[in-house]
Amino acid sequence: MKFKIQREVFLQPLIQVVGVVERRQTLPVLANFLLVAKDGTLSLTGTDMEVELVSTVSADVETEGEITVPARKLVDIVKALPDGATISLSVSDDRATLQAGRSRYILSTLPAADFPATDDVASVQDVSLPEFELKTLLDRTSFAMANQDVRYYLNGLLLDFKGGRIRTVATDGHRLAVCDYDGDVPVEGDRQVIVPRKGVLELARMLSDSKENVVLSLGRNHVRLVNGNTRFTSKLIDGRFPDYEMVIPAGADKQIKVDRGVFMQALQRASILSNEKYRGVRIEASDNSVKILAHNPQHEEAVEVIEAEMNFDSLAVGFNVNYLLDALTALTSEDVSMELKDANSSCLVAAPESDLNRHVVMPLKL
Repeated sequence: MKFKIQREVFLQPLIQVVGVVERRQTLPVLANFLLVAKDGTLSLTGTDMEVELVSTVSADVETEGEITVPARKLVDIVKALPDGATISLSVSDDRATLQAGRSRYILSTLPAADFPATDDVASVQDVSLPEFELKTLLDRTSFAMANQDVRYYLNGLLLDFKGGRIRTVATDGHRLAVCDYDGDVPVEGDRQVIVPRKGVLELARMLSDSKENVVLSLGRNHVRLVNGNTRFTSKLIDGRFPDYEMVIPAGADKQIKVDRGVFMQALQRASILSNEKYRGVRIEASDNSVKILAHNPQHEEAVEVIEAEMNFDSLAVGFNVNYLLDALTALTSEDVSMELKDANSSCLVAAPESDLNRHVVMPLKL
């Protein structure tokens, strides 16, 4: 195999795909990219057996072939080469030689036959929606996914298709994020699929703010999306997501309305002196003002007071400040409302005029 390619053209797909390659692998070949040079194109594939990314670019292919090379070493070398360099990569025996100007690098290889192939995704259903809308759905909920939770079905994001509606849901057991797509999508029947955490993060990374439609192909065990020259494929988590609608507070009669930006800044300042382990802050609401208090084992204390609108006399409740800030960051409205029943009930954080994006945060006993 031998091909030539401009550094900038080569670097773009390398950076796109390398995120899926784990630093620690059970199989040595999973630390490698699969390079396939054929018909004037070069395709790069990275996988961790759960998520696969394939990116294709044009190249001057002199000799067709396929091989696997160390992924992160290749990325680091190409990054370090000067702008405008022409890269030549050739394979002989079990070595790959990369040349650019007077620089030469020899890399070890493993046979392409050892690289795991992803099963063909037989699409059960194709869902089309604007690219920026899909990115928004992921960005406004993915932060609430669990990470290495024993309840494996929480280590991912739920795509809930129901009645022509698309909804994304994520929870780690302490908080919940829900976001609806405000548009009609011709989805046949109702279906729920759970995309694993890494797949969600890689998918969100490859999406842009384009208004062009993208097609999400749902298979029985996989989800796939082709965007430009990049193809994303992820296995689905085989499990049952909890009944999240039961967690969303209903009938909460106490409401606090505050300026989102002012509230976030006050929380960020108070968090500096919060307990590093529990990250707790106390919210005291009364007389149309909210007092935010934080303290730590060193007996340091922070107090912030902001204006608010409320429909009750007084209430004091504790929260993990990071969970509140994540929820507020995901919202885009100027004001936000916090709805709850009492100091021991979960709190619903949302925009006052819209319920498309809702966040539930459990209270923290301080």
